Amino acid sequence: MSKSIVLRVQSPAHGTKRIQSSTTEKVQDFLEKVKATFNLPGTSNCIIYKQRNNTDPIKPSRSKTITSYNLKHGDMVYLSLLDDSDMTVTDSAPSTSHSSTTSASAQDFRPANNKSTRSASIMVIEDEVDISLNQMDGKIQRERNEQLCRHGPKGKCFHCSSLEPYDEEYLKTRDPPIKFLSFHSYIRKLCGGADKGKFVSLENLSCKIKPGCKEHPPWPGGICTKCQPNAVTLKMQQYRHVDNVMFENPFIVENFLNYYRSTGSQRIGFMYGKYEYFKDVPLGIRATVAAIYEPPQVCAKNKIELLEDVREETVEKMAKALGLRRVGWIFTDLVAEDLSKGTVKCFRGNMDAHFISADECIMAADLQNKYPNPCRLSPDGHFGSKFVTVVATGDENNQIHFEGYQVTDQCMALVRDDCLVPTYDVPELGYIKESTNEQYVPDVFYTMKDEYGNEVTKLARPLPVEYLLVDLPAAFPMEQKFTFTGGIAEKHFPVGNREDIGTMQDFNAFASYMHQFAPDRFLEAVSDFNLLLYMSTCDMLPLKEHMAGLLEAVKNKDEALAHHWSKTEEWQTCVQLMDHIQAPSPPLSRGTSFTGPNASPLPPIGATGGGALWTCAHCTFLNQPNRTACEMCTLPK
Repeated sequence: MSKSIVLRVQSPAHGTKRIQSSTTEKVQDFLEKVKATFNLPGTSNCIIYKQRNNTDPIKPSRSKTITSYNLKHGDMVYLSLLDDSDMTVTDSAPSTSHSSTTSASAQDFRPANNKSTRSASIMVIEDEVDISLNQMDGKIQRERNEQLCRHGPKGKCFHCSSLEPYDEEYLKTRDPPIKFLSFHSYIRKLCGGADKGKFVSLENLSCKIKPGCKEHPPWPGGICTKCQPNAVTLKMQQYRHVDNVMFENPFIVENFLNYYRSTGSQRIGFMYGKYEYFKDVPLGIRATVAAIYEPPQVCAKNKIELLEDVREETVEKMAKALGLRRVGWIFTDLVAEDLSKGTVKCFRGNMDAHFISADECIMAADLQNKYPNPCRLSPDGHFGSKFVTVVATGDENNQIHFEGYQVTDQCMALVRDDCLVPTYDVPELGYIKESTNEQYVPDVFYTMKDEYGNEVTKLARPLPVEYLLVDLPAAFPMEQKFTFTGGIAEKHFPVGNREDIGTMQDFNAFASYMHQFAPDRFLEAVSDFNLLLYMSTCDMLPLKEHMAGLLEAVKNKDEALAHHWSKTEEWQTCVQLMDHIQAPSPPLSRGTSFTGPNASPLPPIGATGGGALWTCAHCTFLNQPNRTACEMCTLPK
């Protein structure tokens, strides 16, 4: 005898609806009734599951009834919509669980190569360091304890068995303690449960209204729980994507700091290097810095303004050819204490001052968003960033030292969605914007302890930026490394974009630098980041289109290839030009200026100096007859 029942059907996109059925109703008829209730097209593919995790499907059938699946009055079932490309479950098909985004298991997280598919539409190309770490066991090996172990040398017990890379007790007892998990240790922790990470998915936080909601007018006309972003509670991040920053040698930062020493103004640079395995932290990653590139900027004692960089694309291509990438940015925040001693003031990194300002925090987040970290466990194909921030400032001994930071993934989302701004007069405080007619901003909270020791939740208006930071050490190796050996020459090649202090990258400087080296030291001479960039961008040299071979030689430290490149016609032309340069030409002075009210009049052609003026074949500048090199471009006559 047929009996009327009501089943609850839940859909992620449409909520929960009650549907009238009966104990004798066929499954296929019930499915058609579900489509009609949820206003789904008749051609849409959908499956009903008994479990919330999309398992135990109720297969469409004209012969089976609802009661054959042990469904009773008031039971909840779950509706899943499938794309046309997904497999359709029928009576003859095996039980298969579906999801719009495939979740990677622990085995899936160990790729055989760097090309792997997170979903049908996203191809995730992981970094080389991630590939190698995925293939590592990651366990922390322990030696036999002579006092506690009672077994032979080949045995293992509780006191000497290997530990997981995320073992909290081990990390706390390290000297010094490890405050944050490495990102790959955090992944192993997520994938270490009974389900082996089958349902792990690293979702990127979004603070924007979900587009496409048709149940109300667009914001500010309306908003609902389906499209409204959730409120955000800031948490201290358990992990960090990079665990250490290492400069290959002190010359890299000394050259960078020379600008401050010459002017007293602050400076910004982009660090180029590699991400490598860092063995001091279980499954750790280290950013190794080989060079610093200083973009065009206007510098002052308390602010820096970055300008448009027309050479940025060339720098990126050249770095890629050298096997390098942009791994972070560095800036100075130095105030002199005693000029005679060369000491600087300490006003960062202590309890009475801020670690990093809100402006710097926002810029760091913006750069991290520009360089996302590829991740197979994220439906977006990326999660967080490996891009690091280094501050050159004063320590407790009033000496220059370096502090490394990253902002949290939550901070990246707040800056990406334009929710976080700095405060006007307190540098260490940020402020979450309030909603306007143009933008909806979710509430952001953080927790702190009040004067009575109670944990309270506060609205992030304002917000201490310490909640958004993850610190990491920045240091130098015991044994120095040199990707670029030319930078330690007695006379450096000038750093680019320093024209404001009279440092020029011109042909005279190029020739003067190269004259230091004998022909058999050619590879050492050209192994300088600033020199290679000048050679790759100078319009007066015939090298721009012929740098590939030289860059490969520098990358592989291949002296034979460098020697072969030095015999090319293009480089021999440069050698002939340099041979004519005996000494740098004097710069133009105000007395010899050819523009302005005090300009000296040009003499008539053939009227001075025992001969006619000559025109430079390179830049067409009109030169005095007694000059052997062009006064404008410094190239020989």
